[in-house]
Amino acid sequence: MKVWNLSYQHPRLGLCQPVWNPLSFLDKTPVKRRSTLGGGSAPQSCPLGFSGVIHMPSEIVLASSSEIRARILRNAGLEIVTVPARIDEEMIRQSLSAEGATPRDLADFLAESKALKVSSRLPGALCLGADQVLELKGKVFSKPESPEEAISQLSELSGQTHRLLSALVAVRDGAPLWRHVGEARLTMRPLSAPFIADYVAENWEQIRHCVGCYRIEAEGIRLFSAIQGDLFTVQGLPLLPLLNWLHVRGDLDT
Repeated sequence: MKVWNLSYQHPRLGLCQPVWNPLSFLDKTPVKRRSTLGGGSAPQSCPLGFSGVIHMPSEIVLASSSEIRARILRNAGLEIVTVPARIDEEMIRQSLSAEGATPRDLADFLAESKALKVSSRLPGALCLGADQVLELKGKVFSKPESPEEAISQLSELSGQTHRLLSALVAVRDGAPLWRHVGEARLTMRPLSAPFIADYVAENWEQIRHCVGCYRIEAEGIRLFSAIQGDLFTVQGLPLLPLLNWLHVRGDLDT
């Protein structure tokens, strides 16, 4: 197992976060940001400089490239920019699993890791890290790497009730300010092998980046007979708890 340099103790796990070298992730990938000049909302390219620091107004920064999560926040009227975190999720999953972390703690730790990495190069920004973990009978599922793996995962989920744990952590200047883990339970219909094969073949490009191999906002809804939990949690971002926290802070008016 890789040994991490220590910075501080995670409040739930007692495990240590890796120290992110602020120069280790510098690249020239454009950062999408919304222009507020003249009331416009067209995205602009903001290339990263070699200083590793992006100077911007105090907006909410989503440490993710997820279009769905960004759309959820923008549909709620929040001004955000998106900056992908680019962490080694598989290494973290393996390390935490070896430490006996629960699926809930795994989602929470991954969300925090993403927020911390982006926060390290955005002084003063409120950074949101999000992650979602699918658990079935103690087994944690990862995103499928191939159509064959997607077929295998859907075959396991068929006729079963699994949990989606959606974590959200807010960080500013490297310090976690707020965290929440939402839970939803989804019961999948019994699916035949031919149906699963056809479903994956028709939807692979849409589901390849989805844990569980489905998109609930698209054809994936047909796979389920019952869902307990709110739609935002299923989509990977527990929106209502976040809005409540922002209201308490005075960031949102009512």
